[in-house]
Amino acid sequence: MKNILIVDDHLQITEVLKEYVLKEGFNPIIADNGQAALDAFSSHAIELILLDVMLPKIDGFGVCKTIRATSNVPIIMITAKGEDYHRIMGLDIGADDYIVKPFSQSEVMARIRAILRRIERTEENQHTMDHLTYDNLTVYLEEKKVAIATQEIILTKRELELLWLLLANPEKVFSRDNLLDSLWGIDYFGDARTVDTHIKRLRAKLDEFSHPNWKIATV
Repeated sequence: MKNILIVDDHLQITEVLKEYVLKEGFNPIIADNGQAALDAFSSHAIELILLDVMLPKIDGFGVCKTIRATSNVPIIMITAKGEDYHRIMGLDIGADDYIVKPFSQSEVMARIRAILRRIERTEENQHTMDHLTYDNLTVYLEEKKVAIATQEIILTKRELELLWLLLANPEKVFSRDNLLDSLWGIDYFGDARTVDTHIKRLRAKLDEFSHPNWKIATV
């Protein structure tokens, strides 16, 4: 049974999310503050994290940054309605997705299923192709590494998958909806700005190193 880590300091919310997760056949692990979340992550094999932003001891951003330093585990941030800067910041520091309060059971579970399906597809693809190369860029899918020439670049799991998709389809033009469907899943409920944020962050990381013969272009 896959472990889902639920991090929120409001008991009512954790109880609701716990019920959702149990109904879908997952095992919920609860943490009510940032430090407890990090402790739980270190103690259990976690498949996905539902992470509130406003937490005691260590906030959700701090938890996300700490986990991203060592792991690409999927993280879905939970933000309050209207707090766009929270959603943007969460994506910038490596969150895979976000859910806005108040949320519905169908939305939460659709997001979880979409991310876990994407991971399963990626793992299946590893058996047929483990790396792609274009000019001085190489993406190692199984090892989750990206290099320009001899310089390794640290990407989040979503950034790596986005780069892999673009590299596997050179010269193809993807719409935002294409990318959302391919990487976030057709049942994704968020808006297309998520794609823009990930592309911007991916470009910034790649542009730290010289690559005069290729680029990620916007048409």
